[in-house]
Amino acid sequence: MNTYTKKISILFASLALLAAPGCKKSFLDSNQLSVYAPETSLNNVAAMRAALAACAQSLRGEFFGDSAPMLTESIFSDVAVEGTTDKSTPAQDLITRITPDANLNSDDTNKIGWYWDQEYRGIRYANTIITNIDRPVYASEAEKNAILGAAYFFRACHYYRLVHQFGDVPLLLRDLDAPRTDFYSTKRDVILQKMKEDLEFASRSVTDAGNRGEATKGAVDHLLTKVNLALGKFDDALASANAVINSGKYAVMTSRFGSTAGDATKNVVWDMHRMDNKAISTNKETLFLVIDRETLPAGFTANGSQLMRNTVPAWHFANVKTPSGATAITDAVTAEIPLTRMYGRGIGRYRGTPYSTKYIWTDNTDYRHAKGMWMEMTDLVYNNPALKTSNNAADRALYGKPLEEWNASNVRARFTNGALDTIRHWFGWPHYKVFINSTNALANDPYWTPPRGTNTDWYVFRLAETYLLRAEAQYWKGNLAAAMADVNVVRARANARPLTDPGAMTIGTILDERARELYWEEPRKTELTRIAYIFALTGKTAYNGKTYSQANFSDNNFFYDRIIEKNDFYRNQVPTLQGVNFRIAPYHVLWPIPAAVQRLNSDGRINQNKGYAGYESNVPPLDKIQ
Repeated sequence: MNTYTKKISILFASLALLAAPGCKKSFLDSNQLSVYAPETSLNNVAAMRAALAACAQSLRGEFFGDSAPMLTESIFSDVAVEGTTDKSTPAQDLITRITPDANLNSDDTNKIGWYWDQEYRGIRYANTIITNIDRPVYASEAEKNAILGAAYFFRACHYYRLVHQFGDVPLLLRDLDAPRTDFYSTKRDVILQKMKEDLEFASRSVTDAGNRGEATKGAVDHLLTKVNLALGKFDDALASANAVINSGKYAVMTSRFGSTAGDATKNVVWDMHRMDNKAISTNKETLFLVIDRETLPAGFTANGSQLMRNTVPAWHFANVKTPSGATAITDAVTAEIPLTRMYGRGIGRYRGTPYSTKYIWTDNTDYRHAKGMWMEMTDLVYNNPALKTSNNAADRALYGKPLEEWNASNVRARFTNGALDTIRHWFGWPHYKVFINSTNALANDPYWTPPRGTNTDWYVFRLAETYLLRAEAQYWKGNLAAAMADVNVVRARANARPLTDPGAMTIGTILDERARELYWEEPRKTELTRIAYIFALTGKTAYNGKTYSQANFSDNNFFYDRIIEKNDFYRNQVPTLQGVNFRIAPYHVLWPIPAAVQRLNSDGRINQNKGYAGYESNVPPLDKIQ
């Protein structure tokens, strides 16, 4: 059992109680020995470190499970839409579906409510440590400060996300010892300024010497860079990004490494994203990742990545036909050509947009879009064994050959009912990123029957993103050549042609590179909203010729304009087979506060965002820390 697993095991019994929404002080009395009490349970360093492990675990759920929350972040952006077309409930017509009293936490709708609940649960974990930090006896002040700094980091992770998902939200800086119904919203910039101060403390206190899965100084400074950007403090953002890049602790991986280094058919980008290479010591690009292993104690593994189920198209559906009308593909894991085992059995929840699957891929040297790394539907083959013995000679000849490219002239001959649901069944995907193969026999892995993913570590922060954040800071400062140089560091590792014209550098250039590099890693909605806030704060003219203001942020913002520019589905209000049109509005730059949260907060006021019912009852948010 590794160190990380041991630390999680220590906290197993108390984790659920830490997550409780609040309890009366009488329930924390020390004479009630069967009830969790921080003053007795968190009175030693080992318990504090175990509590930090729970904080790290709380960040993991975003990436894992069916309809993982990262899907919701992605569909409120330019890179993806919800591709489930056999239901009318998914978040496709966002104007109709995204309301405060809608179901905001379901695999069949969206995970907005999950984010609200989980972010505050994670804040509670961190606040429990912060509130009780003086209880143990430490070997040194440095040991105490390292634990406190790590707790600050985890809390800041959650608040950074909350203020770019929901805007002004309640600020909790201490643990609760009784239920409260009197919360008020605090201004976003007040929260961010507090997180900046906490992260600056953490930067001085946390080291890079811990285990994988633990907070590192590199991760702290990386998050601090995002917070500095969000506050418009671009010189500070450069300093915090430089602290990571110039530390000598980290490096963008440019040489083959790990378990796949000897595979001459692959490249360093493939190595970067193999499940058993992410946490190894030779991988110098990892700043912070979340751990999911089969060997973790019961209750501490995630629900498997299921990434292939979420992001791979539903290529195996029976309505994909040969020209004669015969079934073209089988998803049987025992097939002679086992496409399911080779690529995963997808259902197309995450439908990449033409922007993210086609338009940004203009460089045929880029490893990330090379054959064998990136999959197109035409890379699949007709594998239905019935074709081999068909009475139709043309069908017999198709077996084992690539699928024909879909186009308007041949669609009627090749798909049931003369129509192909190209939303769900026909798009490209980054095989190198989403292929997560089982190390167990098929029968022993619940996530590999059928293949849809399995337990795996996952990147949260990588040095490649730090370079792109520094490029962004340089862009905001007008240092376009320096911005271009940082983007080229990422492009060079991918064997993409370098950018050569600083005058062509825009925020769009950086967003394009983020889309290429950070698939299912960056919370795209969060980052687009952060950038929209910066345009509104600075008044800088965007590449579309527009300027923005904080005064009408929910009505006119870069977030919406970028999505309408790049996302064909929302711009053209494309209909699904259920008759639902993809739609988005400017006010979706911020999500609705769930109505139940407001109802339960009967003695205070958690403000609603503009565009949603209840906004008219808002009160001025708090402009200082209470």
